[in-house]
Amino acid sequence: MVLGRDIGIDLGTTSVLLSTRGKGVIMREPAVVAMDRNTGRLLNVGMAAQRMLGRTPGNIVAIRPMHEGAISDYDMTERMLKEFVRKALSFSMIKPRIIISVSSGITEVEERAVIDAAIAAGARKVYLMEAPLAAAIGAGLDVAKPDGHMVIDIGGGTIDIAVLSLSGVVESISLKIGGEAFDHELVKYIKRTHNVFIGENTAEELKKSIGCVWNRPETVAVEVKGRCLLTGLPRLIAVSSDDVLEAFGEITERIVEAVYDVLEITSPELVADISENGIILTGGNSQLWGFDKLISNRTHIATYIADDADLCVANGLGKALNWVGDMSEGTINLARRKQMRM
Repeated sequence: MVLGRDIGIDLGTTSVLLSTRGKGVIMREPAVVAMDRNTGRLLNVGMAAQRMLGRTPGNIVAIRPMHEGAISDYDMTERMLKEFVRKALSFSMIKPRIIISVSSGITEVEERAVIDAAIAAGARKVYLMEAPLAAAIGAGLDVAKPDGHMVIDIGGGTIDIAVLSLSGVVESISLKIGGEAFDHELVKYIKRTHNVFIGENTAEELKKSIGCVWNRPETVAVEVKGRCLLTGLPRLIAVSSDDVLEAFGEITERIVEAVYDVLEITSPELVADISENGIILTGGNSQLWGFDKLISNRTHIATYIADDADLCVANGLGKALNWVGDMSEGTINLARRKQMRM
């Protein structure tokens, strides 16, 4: 029987990862909840609930309680976390201390919502850590030294671009776009160019199979099935990597502009360090083909995709559990800290 165990939670828009000290990631589930609309009873969470998306009858609703890196449905987030913590800890007698990753652009109200949901889900104490800092630790960077590093964490709902030094975030910009935005752009593009409507799950699979943000050496194509907007009947179409590249063009341009903006407000000393150390990409969507090439080409700074990029934040939280006793409990007031520096 486990007397007490601390947990790191990567509370993402599309997925939730739980990690523990010494074991790394112990659970990975989609951030989806299914409930009975009539009774309010929780039916499923995680993978089982995700399979219900777009397939539920009128009395059952399957939702994502997180949106753009923040809690959009507090009650469902609390119930989802409670279920995940219960599965992770089994027979623990003592409530755990929990470190949760948050976007660097989070507001104080959103911070408090995350903390309250974790406490209600069974946490003894809650600590918050900015996602880019956790990602850097998980990627193996030594962020404790007075040396500048840039991390671009491309998640499902947000993209955090941050400069790190001395175990903290020096400058950062958070974009309310991510993997979900890529999926939505793909749905819109196919609707506009082929008069075919595809579901978000189909768009995500398409993104994973041939998605790219830089020209591939060879064009690849796959066939997808959707609903023809003219006839209402199923229709099979071919979508190429060039189509996907065009669909993602506007989003990738916003990301590059944000990288420029962060470098512009960063001190010359840290920019020199970044030029020497390179830029690290983390997050599941950093694995879209050519992301490192895109950033490297536009910034003229060597860019690398971290090993196990989709697990970096969760792994970083697992490592941070080793010094959880030295962390400050409660909100980290990111917005207030930034105002004080201005």
